[in-house]
Amino acid sequence: MFFHNDDQDYHEIMPGIKGKTLVYGEKSLLVEFLMSKNSKLELHSHPEEQNGYLVSGRMRLYFNGEVHEVFPGDSWNVPGNLEHSGDVLEDSVIVGVFAPVRQSYLPYHPHKG
Repeated sequence: MFFHNDDQDYHEIMPGIKGKTLVYGEKSLLVEFLMSKNSKLELHSHPEEQNGYLVSGRMRLYFNGEVHEVFPGDSWNVPGNLEHSGDVLEDSVIVGVFAPVRQSYLPYHPHKG
């Protein structure tokens, strides 16, 4: 499966946090998140494992009883069902991979909905 970039709107996930699904397959899903400075990634969990990569900006992530200052080029893994949260310290762009496919993000793809 291959998809070209398009001007699909981002969907608000939480106040100040928007996302769009870039591509997905049978076992994983790739999302781009735009996060506004001073927004909060509220404490939450989901059954899918999540890998993240900070493209730009700066954040503070909280999980596993630890605080992580995150800078461009940093990456992380959040196991499924682990509660996590974050503070967006600068406007930030994150790319995230969810496995298995995070079903709630399928409508955020231009060919779904």
